[in-house]
Amino acid sequence: MTDQTKPPPAVAAAEFEDDRPVPSKPGELPPEVQAPLAPFKGEKPPTPAWFDDAIAQAPERSFVTSLGTQIEVLTWGQVGKPGLLLVHGNSAHADWWSFIAPYLAEDYRVASMSLAGMGASDWRETYAFQDFAEDAEAVAKATGLYEGGRKPIYIGHSFGGSQVFYAASRHPERMAAAVLVDTGFGGPPPQAREEMERRMEQVRNIPTPDRPKRVYATLEQALSRFRFMPPQAAGNLFVADFIARKSLKRAPLEDGSGEGWTWMFDPAMWNKLDRSAMTALVTEGPPRVEVPVAHLHGEQSQVIARRQDGRPNPLPADMIEIAIPNANHHVMVDQPLALVAALRALLKVWPA
Repeated sequence: MTDQTKPPPAVAAAEFEDDRPVPSKPGELPPEVQAPLAPFKGEKPPTPAWFDDAIAQAPERSFVTSLGTQIEVLTWGQVGKPGLLLVHGNSAHADWWSFIAPYLAEDYRVASMSLAGMGASDWRETYAFQDFAEDAEAVAKATGLYEGGRKPIYIGHSFGGSQVFYAASRHPERMAAAVLVDTGFGGPPPQAREEMERRMEQVRNIPTPDRPKRVYATLEQALSRFRFMPPQAAGNLFVADFIARKSLKRAPLEDGSGEGWTWMFDPAMWNKLDRSAMTALVTEGPPRVEVPVAHLHGEQSQVIARRQDGRPNPLPADMIEIAIPNANHHVMVDQPLALVAALRALLKVWPA
């Protein structure tokens, strides 16, 4: 739990820079951070039985139309049970929850969505917080999350947590409660942001609105380029490998010689993101949130470190907080079973 004796500072803006793609030069980061899957040369790392059992419980895959966009949706569990809506972080996809959701599906109807511009969901000309909120509501209705006798609980990681927080603030009538998983606000300090922008200009192979993503000739090459944002070592390499493989799609090679592999997310998403609705929400200080809010975070997370340094934070001062030991920002990669245990225990008794 955090010290709640001091009121949180007012928030001037919301940048949500945590999982923004940021370039780095070869050797700039430790190998286990820069290229965690490179040592496997395209092969899969060994997996434990619990993980194999989880992903063997394959979800039903479908699409829901929202605002003219096809939104990818994965579902587990029976319609008629209480609903859970899972939302991933930036540049990620619905399968980030595929090894977590089966352990919740015995008691819940679970839906995991790929945000517009990510996973197999359609890309848009612009992205906006209010549109993500409408997408979430469309998914909740279409997948039967309201059929369990109560409104669904939204659960969002990182950038997905900011979407859940926005929806909880603006549309409390749509959910029973909101669970944020390592969700931060405010972005890096100014000097770090300036350095990121400088490197964005210097490094050639970084997607921008006028430059497509690189297409890799082989799966091995693509997997060797996978890394997390913000930069961290993968707590479990088998999880990182699973996520990375689900992040890729086939695409024509730049020289026209055949097909290769490229990342599924819209490379211009961050530049096309309209932050005005969220900025308006938090400009006058912590917004009023009428639904219960809980925050599960990595004990070693940069998000928590920034808050402890006094960085702006619009989250409710009275929310429940649970620290996951030996976990950084990507909690489901570092400590997936601990995250499952924390969610199951929390949802058993909360919200009352």
